[in-house]
Amino acid sequence: MSTLVLCIDRGQLAADGPVVGTDAVEALVSEVGVEDPEDSRVNCLLETLRVARDLEAEGDDPVVAVVSGHGDAVSADRAVARHTDDLVRQYSPDSAVVVVDSAEDERLVPIVESRVRVDAVDRVVVRQAHDIESTYYLLKQFLADEELRATILVPVGAALLAFPVLLLLADSLTIALSAIAAVIGVFLLYKGLGIDDWLAALPGLVRDAFYSGQVSLVTYVVGGGLALVGVFAGAIGVRGMAPETAELIVGMRFVFDAVPWLALAALTASTGRLLDEFLADEDVRNSFLNLPFGVVAVGLVVRGFAGYFLERAGVIDPLRFPALSFGPVSVEGVGFSVWTRLAIFVFAGILISLFGVRFASYVSGASVEEELTEP
Repeated sequence: MSTLVLCIDRGQLAADGPVVGTDAVEALVSEVGVEDPEDSRVNCLLETLRVARDLEAEGDDPVVAVVSGHGDAVSADRAVARHTDDLVRQYSPDSAVVVVDSAEDERLVPIVESRVRVDAVDRVVVRQAHDIESTYYLLKQFLADEELRATILVPVGAALLAFPVLLLLADSLTIALSAIAAVIGVFLLYKGLGIDDWLAALPGLVRDAFYSGQVSLVTYVVGGGLALVGVFAGAIGVRGMAPETAELIVGMRFVFDAVPWLALAALTASTGRLLDEFLADEDVRNSFLNLPFGVVAVGLVVRGFAGYFLERAGVIDPLRFPALSFGPVSVEGVGFSVWTRLAIFVFAGILISLFGVRFASYVSGASVEEELTEP
């Protein structure tokens, strides 16, 4: 097995062409070391010789070589590519081990990878300068990345500028720090959750929806309005409660009043998306078929549990079937216990969910077992 042990460098280390062979590389080490004993390339060349020696001890047939390129970035990279082509053409190695001494040289590795299989990349850093060099290259790469600069430096700079202003206006260190922390937290969530990408793509999505006449555009707007109604209904229900009511009960009251509207909003939006799939004359995915039924099922279960807590706390009355009268026939009202109430809502949610699975299997032509086992 033949392995090319290749030292690559952006500079004039081997400006006249590839330096090949152990003797030639040793002579180059002496030349570079005498010229500048502090040059990190000396360590890189010595590491190349060490790797070749170890491979030879393992029974490999290493070919030691040094390539470099100087000039601007394009000229240097093309020179490295040209010299690598010459080595591959002359020695036909099965694989290569690349030795570099900096992050800048490591960027040349893809050029070698495009011509021969690279089994390993050995980056040499002088031990005394390890922390300094690593920090330097990290800072250099960070400052060269425009997106990272905008994400990190801009918020930090804005916070440093806003801090003295807030401190003067609020006259309180706690308020100033809290306001800055809140703004930075919102910004990190904004970037971390990808909200900026979504907002950037939103105008195009809306434009495409208008031009294509998608039903979901209207249903999304209706769903948003119904969701606001749900939040408003929950707020009204909470406002009428006594101030000394426990926080858990207040939250359950909000959920109890808001869930029907929120479930209706999700049902409206998912139905519009399902209609778009049908109108597109394409195979409708089972997830879209199941979604409306799943939304209703979850809404029933959540409302059932919220009603259970509220009834146990005495906030709402027990569930009761009203009395009915049809001429000479009359039916007396029936009351249900708190556990029966919970069981009815949970059972109804499970039943609707199973019906959704059956409906999806009927439309798609798959069996119920396939629907239940489909990820």
